[in-house]
Amino acid sequence: MNIEGNKVTVAKSQKETFEFLADLKNFEQLMPTSIQKFEVDGDSFIFGLKGMPEIRLVLKEKTSYSNVTLGAASSKLDFHLLADITEVDANKSAVQLHFNGQFNAMMAMMVKRPLNSFIETLTANLGKL
Repeated sequence: MNIEGNKVTVAKSQKETFEFLADLKNFEQLMPTSIQKFEVDGDSFIFGLKGMPEIRLVLKEKTSYSNVTLGAASSKLDFHLLADITEVDANKSAVQLHFNGQFNAMMAMMVKRPLNSFIETLTANLGKL
């Protein structure tokens, strides 16, 4: 299952946006208002949204100033959340989130709508930075 978020302009340089996303504690600012738990532990964080199971994301890869990739800590759910960052000008950057997950058909049907909503919220909150 692949979900592509909208491309959003951030009022930060490409480097500043990359550094913001590479610092996992900043993801708390991007979370939906229904967040009930958020804890950073080294190169991972765990979050819980109302009515959803808690999820731990691990920082998998960083490509200086252009990409931050997070992945599921559990092998039961295999997915990645990628943030592609491009320069617009010296004080602006564009970010597009991509979700790639390997789910069976039943699971994909159940999680598609909540995941779309989650990606939309992260994207909208990035645009407010």
